Parts: sequence; structure tokens; C-alpha cells
Amino acid sequence: MVLGGDEPTGSLVRPYAVTRGRTRPQLEIALEALVETTARGRSGQFLGGREQKVIVDLCGGRLQSLAEIAARMEVPLGVARVLVADMAADGLLAVHAPTGFDADGADESVGTELLERVLSGLRRL
Repeated sequence: MVLGGDEPTGSLVRPYAVTRGRTRPQLEIALEALVETTARGRSGQFLGGREQKVIVDLCGGRLQSLAEIAARMEVPLGVARVLVADMAADGLLAVHAPTGFDADGADESVGTELLERVLSGLRRL
């Protein structure tokens, strides 16, 4: 996990320590959900760890997907999901759920659009 400097620390900090032993998020967040920092998060007037500061900085300039946050922080997706959910519950982040589509394929164009967005995001990485 790259926190604050150029030195990666992912192997030094155990995921359960970052989430205080929790494995389930307060709210369910989709992998492709877009996250942005709120005005409260930008104010810096919150008690949080280094991980929260990194997430606030990542999502301050542009929308980031949950998957992008996990990748850029070099943490497992479950850890990022717990951290983002906690911060959203505290009003530090806004989470924009992806648009859904019918499971029976009634709205296939939305599913195709979602896959194209994911592919485009992967290419940008």
C-alpha cells in the first residue's frame, strides 16, 4: 500500500489491522461503483488513519471506482470495500452505485455499456 511516500507498505500492514478485524462492510458497494470525496472529506476535519487520507486524496480530483481504489492502494478489494463503506457512512465519501440491468437480459445495452466502461478503465491503468 502506498501511503504518503514512495515506499510501499502493503506487506507490512496486515489487512485485518487496517479494518480493525472486520471483513464485512457497513454497506454493500459494487466493484464498479464510483467514489468521490465530499466537502466534509476535503475539509480534513476528521479523525482517521493514513488509509483514509489516501482514499480522500485519490477520490478528491476525480471519480474512482472501488476497484481502482483497491489497486492504487495495493490492498485486497475486501479491505478497500470496508474502508470506503466506513468513510461513506461518516459522510467523507459519496458512493455512486452503477446503473443496473435486468438479470434476464431485457436491457442488454446497459450490460454491454458497463462492460465497455470496465474495459476502458482497465486500459487506462
